[in-house]
Amino acid sequence: MEGYYSDIELKNIGFKAIGHNVLISKKTSIYMPEKMIIADYVRIDDFSLLIGDINIESYVHIGAYCGLHASGKGKIIFKKYSGISSNVNVYASSDSFDGEYMTGRYGILDKCTNTLYGEVIFGEYSQCGTGCTILQNAKLGEGTAVYAMSLVNEELLPWYIYAGIPCKKIKERKKALLDKIKN
Repeated sequence: MEGYYSDIELKNIGFKAIGHNVLISKKTSIYMPEKMIIADYVRIDDFSLLIGDINIESYVHIGAYCGLHASGKGKIIFKKYSGISSNVNVYASSDSFDGEYMTGRYGILDKCTNTLYGEVIFGEYSQCGTGCTILQNAKLGEGTAVYAMSLVNEELLPWYIYAGIPCKKIKERKKALLDKIKN
C-alpha cells in the first residue's frame, strides 16, 4: 500500500518483533525499534512518533500525529483491539516539576534531575479520543473510553467513559462491541 512501509522495509527497521499485515506510515519517526514489539493487524498513521519500549498487540490503530514516549525505564503497552485517535501523546516518563530538580535532559547531570518512570497500559477495547494526554503509570481498564482533550494520570476502571482534565468517570460504557468481535 502506497505511503506505508513494505513487509521487507519493516523487517529491515530492526524491531524486536514485527507481525503480519502491519501498516506503518513512512512519515512515522521511529527511535529504538529494537525495543518495540508490534503484532498483527496494527496500523500507525502519518507523523506519529515512537520512542523506546513499546508493545503493541494485534488489531490496534494509532492515529496521525501521536507521540508514544517510552524512553528510559518506561514502557507503553497496547492490548488487543485498543487504539488512540489523532494527536494523542503518551508518556511513560516525565520530569519532576516540584522545584527540587531541573527539568530536561540535554546536558544536565543526572544528579540534577528526577525522572519519573512507569508503565502505561491500554486494556483490550480501550480507546482515547483526539488530543488526550496520557501520563506514566496510567492504566486504561478493559473497554475504557476517554473523550477528546482529556488528561489521564491514574488507573481507570473497566467499561466506563471518562472525560476532563484530569479525567473523571462520566458513565458506564456499553459492551455491545464484544458481540461483534466474537461473531
